[in-house]
Amino acid sequence: MIDLRSDTVTKPTEAMRKAAFEAEVGDDVYVEDPTVNRLEEKAAEILGKEAALFVTSGTQGNQIAVLTHCQPGQEVIVEAESHVFYYEGAAMSAFAGIQPRTIKGVRGAMNPQDVKAAIRGEDIHFPETGLICLENTHNRAGGAIVPLENMKEIYEIAKEHNVPVHLDGARLFNASVATGIPLKEFAAQTDSVQVCLSKGLGAPVGSIIAGSKEFIAKARKWRKRLGGGLRQVGIIAAPAYIALTEMVDRLIDDHVNAKKLAEGLGQIPSLRVENEVETNIVLVNVADTGHDANSFLELIKKEEILAVGFGPTTVRFTTNYDVTSEEIDTVIDKIKSVLS
Repeated sequence: MIDLRSDTVTKPTEAMRKAAFEAEVGDDVYVEDPTVNRLEEKAAEILGKEAALFVTSGTQGNQIAVLTHCQPGQEVIVEAESHVFYYEGAAMSAFAGIQPRTIKGVRGAMNPQDVKAAIRGEDIHFPETGLICLENTHNRAGGAIVPLENMKEIYEIAKEHNVPVHLDGARLFNASVATGIPLKEFAAQTDSVQVCLSKGLGAPVGSIIAGSKEFIAKARKWRKRLGGGLRQVGIIAAPAYIALTEMVDRLIDDHVNAKKLAEGLGQIPSLRVENEVETNIVLVNVADTGHDANSFLELIKKEEILAVGFGPTTVRFTTNYDVTSEEIDTVIDKIKSVLS
């Protein structure tokens, strides 16, 4: 199978497996695992934050951030199709007791003036605005890069109103590689940031959240409350360190492959590429093939190609470390053949 369902399907490299085997470990709940400590220190340095915390997943990292920043009964401003709102099981309501306030963005970017207008004033009828959440790159916008200037404007508004900003930067490395803007410049427009190491970077497990020392101290307790206080976690932190330090630059290969895939599929008359491909996600509308997303996925699965549905007639292809340029050619040829 050529697996283009997600960049989460990548397998750990041989170097990662070896690092896990040889990892020096300790009890991380006691902050005694040297491999985890090294990972967190390196991540904080790269992101330009005072401290960082290793968590089991991006969703856990986002929810820890919400729980750390907010109080029950508050409101969080989010883009209407953001991951934290769309794909995390209403966790912010279930765990933090807060409600989301959605703003429709353009390619994942909220209009700063819409954000400003959504911040609640003093009124007994209103919840307090406890947090603003951004997402970069934006998954449902097809891996779109939210411009740094947009983030700066929103962060300035947030500071004026004493509202913290959290960035779901699950694929922030992709944004950095595509634009040449250092990670810390994106992260500087936030009070906290979450980045995934288990997507394009290929680690088997784990994400990082970063922020001030005070924020991370509180976040560590929330991680424990959520059952995320692990013990000899250096076994998974060691491959995550390799992901963080050795796998970032290669993301450009995924971007090149995604553009190649979009160009090839876009030349098939019955397919329409819906997004401007900036990173590693390609959204394809299959309505003119006579298929819906589900039947199209079954059709290409028989050709040993995997993707995922992203709407009634939209299919998402995500390039990743385990898919080569030659396999992209194969995907294009097979889909062209089966549709003709």
